[in-house]
Amino acid sequence: MIEFLKKPFAYAAVFAVMLISANVYVLLRTYLIPSVERYSPHTPNTSLYESVTENEDSDSSAEGAVITDNSYSDGNVNISISTLRLYDTDIYVAEAVLSSPGYLKTALADDTFGRNITQKTSETARANGAILAVNGDYYGANSRGYVIKNGVLYRDTVRRDSQYDDLAIYSDGSFGIINEGTVSAQELVNSGVVNLFAFGPTLVSEGEITVSQDDEVGKAMANNPRTAVGIIDNLHYIILVSDGRTRESEGLSLYQLAEVMRQRGCKIAYNLDGGGSSTMYFNGKVINNPTTNGRKISERAVSDIVYIGR
Repeated sequence: MIEFLKKPFAYAAVFAVMLISANVYVLLRTYLIPSVERYSPHTPNTSLYESVTENEDSDSSAEGAVITDNSYSDGNVNISISTLRLYDTDIYVAEAVLSSPGYLKTALADDTFGRNITQKTSETARANGAILAVNGDYYGANSRGYVIKNGVLYRDTVRRDSQYDDLAIYSDGSFGIINEGTVSAQELVNSGVVNLFAFGPTLVSEGEITVSQDDEVGKAMANNPRTAVGIIDNLHYIILVSDGRTRESEGLSLYQLAEVMRQRGCKIAYNLDGGGSSTMYFNGKVINNPTTNGRKISERAVSDIVYIGR
């Protein structure tokens, strides 16, 4: 009788161990175990790169660049950095004017597309010769959602139940807001999209703020480190990072972030990955204070960056 009663408990214990092991594996695969993802090769949109290589002055002007602690200018790339103190928060604003759309690029961590393949923003920036760089949309944290980087379509599965649209950057350097449910990824590439960011939300559209004072990304806190990118006019961009979650710097709400981007003249502005990911790299060093929980100033490794470089 005792042996009979023991069997069901033994089966239940084995089943519980198997279930826990499966859940642990799923969590590890989702958040920790690096894996290169396969993708169907698509013909990249090369017009972005042609616009740079056709510029005969590109290399010579870079050699004569004028560089200071808060500016860079070589005739083709002009960047100025300003720091603001608003909402009890330190904000770093990069204003960039480019001679060609090809100087605005993205890069993957370790130059590899996959899940949980990450590098610090500064490491990826240095590997790609970036002048200015910020973290991107952390595509590697998701298994779905369009991924288009530098004209290459890596993933064409639609984001599930996302309330946010994507930011599309076209080969002429212009910005647009798209919804994945209304257009295929290949159609976007065919229409000239060279970089796509699937994070959100859109902060400013047609010069008007598009978020409310109560909007937030998922279950995030109301005030956070933030990263955003915006366009003022043709080849004229604003790239912003704010500190947060420390005694010295509270962080921004989405609405406050949108206000700053609109005040800087952005016609379109878009929220990228924030929190511990928010990092700005300029002229060889990290210039903000990235932190996840306020206890330690350090960079979080991410899957991709947005950068300006030759």
